[in-house]
Amino acid sequence: MSDRPILTEEHEAFRRTVRSFIEKEVAPHHAQWEQDGQVSREVWTKAGAQGLLCFDVDEAYGGPGVRDFRYNLVLAEEMTKAGAHGPGFPVHTDIIVPYLSSLGTDEQKQRWLTGCVSGETITAIAMTEPGAGSDLQGIRTSAVDKGDHYVLNGSKTFISNGILSDLVIVVARTDPDAGHQGISLLVVERGMEGFERGRNLDKIGLKAQDTSELFFDNVKVPKANVLGDPTRGFYYLTQFLAEERLITACQCITNAQIAYDLAYDYITNRRVFGRPLGALQNARFKMAEMRAQIDVLQTFIDHCVTQHNAGKLTPQMAAEGKLLASELEGRVVDDCLQMHGGAGYMEEFRISRMFTDARVSRIYAGASEVMKEIIARGVGLDDRKMK
Repeated sequence: MSDRPILTEEHEAFRRTVRSFIEKEVAPHHAQWEQDGQVSREVWTKAGAQGLLCFDVDEAYGGPGVRDFRYNLVLAEEMTKAGAHGPGFPVHTDIIVPYLSSLGTDEQKQRWLTGCVSGETITAIAMTEPGAGSDLQGIRTSAVDKGDHYVLNGSKTFISNGILSDLVIVVARTDPDAGHQGISLLVVERGMEGFERGRNLDKIGLKAQDTSELFFDNVKVPKANVLGDPTRGFYYLTQFLAEERLITACQCITNAQIAYDLAYDYITNRRVFGRPLGALQNARFKMAEMRAQIDVLQTFIDHCVTQHNAGKLTPQMAAEGKLLASELEGRVVDDCLQMHGGAGYMEEFRISRMFTDARVSRIYAGASEVMKEIIARGVGLDDRKMK
């Protein structure tokens, strides 16, 4: 969409800053990062120096104190447009740091947030386990109360920023008999004894983004590293997952637009049977259908951003955006690859890499099936209460 009333000139000026940063500090290195399976720490500190991290952190802790998710939206869009999936800035800024800035005590904020803003402290959140993905109540990682500290044991997997992270918010069960009220959020810091990182996982896409296993063997976590009320960890997760799903939806719809643009350029230049591929009815109708779907969904996602800024984004609305955007992204990327024919299967064409990169969108931040469950319960179709 060319006309998006949600964005002002200030946001577009910020977009130009982000674009310039990506062109200078990200694009020249991304191919190497894909081979390495992770980015450099230097790009994080450069992003921090440029003011591209942790917009909502208060000035008292080194941040700009800007609580306007439209800046998060612009950063996510430009990173996606550039195919710069390696630097996990959105994971850090939009998903993890809000836990620290919202739930942290003044002492915790003083201790952690300045480094988060500067890019010297990289964060991760460890929810998923080998036997527990979207079902957070099924986690087995445990933390036993020992008075002034917890003893943490367990393992996590598929952790974004896992290799580079300095702070990890670990979801652990502190009371095995309290159900969802027995889940707490503990912050584990790099160097704590018993905290080990496993392998950097080999994925089919998003190659430059480090994703790892984490292991906790009798890790002593001081009570000073507990976030918020230790009985409300599950509630906090449901609260903050809405923002995670919103930023994922922003990335998905942007990716769909990029695929559309690539296909448009290809079919207007590729000739079949003596005329442009785009002149064939099938191609024209496909493009028309995609154009309509992308425009409608972009409007809804922009509305979700507006609602989030107003403090009115519900878990159901975030789930709707994430479900629809990730599913549309998958269909659009697949259709656009098909329009490229054999060229779409070649690594040298961006659409082929987008195909593998996009597949995870329907899985992470809550699988599509989980999004449907949340939406169904939101409209009153809760299987737990129906007889």
